[in-house]
Amino acid sequence: MTTNKGVIVLELNAEKAPLSVANFVAYAKSGFYDGTVFHRVIKGFMVQGGGFTADLKQKTPNPPIKNEWRNGLPNARGTIAMARTSVADSATSQFFINTVDNRMLDQPRDGAAYAVFGKVVKGMEVVDAIAGTPTGISAGMRDVPTTSVTIEKVEILSKKPDIDEAPKAPATGEPAPATPASSTGS
Repeated sequence: MTTNKGVIVLELNAEKAPLSVANFVAYAKSGFYDGTVFHRVIKGFMVQGGGFTADLKQKTPNPPIKNEWRNGLPNARGTIAMARTSVADSATSQFFINTVDNRMLDQPRDGAAYAVFGKVVKGMEVVDAIAGTPTGISAGMRDVPTTSVTIEKVEILSKKPDIDEAPKAPATGEPAPATPASSTGS
């Protein structure tokens, strides 16, 4: 994933989250994510993207997928998970990357928790830079970066990266009492 802040390399877990991985890969291969932004950034919690253009217009996603939250993958620092509304099986294109351990997202609410489908294996410093971006209110949404953080392109690599580093904890940051959501009002 190439962003205007740097490159993030993700390792997707098709064994434990086959639907979520296939969904993400299909969006990536179609170019859907290219030019979208991280539209919701909460320091000490997560960064969310994959559904809005730079002018904060929501893109039209494919139909929602089944929530794979019972796959045993926790919402730990550096993991990528599907964003959803209050409906359990509502995830479409939006995802979030946990910037801290968010174990509360592993607990079901509204019938399900949040499905992790991969992890950052390189570029966690880029995720942390995104998480440190100043935010405000824009287009009726909170926690929107005041300077656009753009996903320039998402490419699917044919082989596993040579890197397998565990994301390191940030120097500071306090968990925020919020949940990732894919509705336009979040």
